[in-house]
Amino acid sequence: MDGRLPTHVEVSGLIRTIESAGGFATVVSKGERDAGVLLLLTREPGANARFWERMPQRNGSRSFICAREETVDNKKEFSDYLTRRIAQDPDSWLVELEIANAERFIAGLVK
Repeated sequence: MDGRLPTHVEVSGLIRTIESAGGFATVVSKGERDAGVLLLLTREPGANARFWERMPQRNGSRSFICAREETVDNKKEFSDYLTRRIAQDPDSWLVELEIANAERFIAGLVK
């Protein structure tokens, strides 16, 4: 065991944290209960949707990075990318977050 929380516990805590901050979160795609990869989709008023993946950093932490951003010109491309990404790893979880200052909130999720 590498000391990480099971994914379903992390997702549950994330949803509660978002809701307590006045936001909304929902599981779009449920993956492997204990070791699935956690992927995030953020939406906030007046901003483009963003897709986030957790990546290992040089210092040993695992931070979320914005892997894709939806724009007016690439809505279908963005949607297709999400579909392909989930299909590549069916064990992964996709959680959609609607919260103000999503980027700042995600920056606090470093592991």
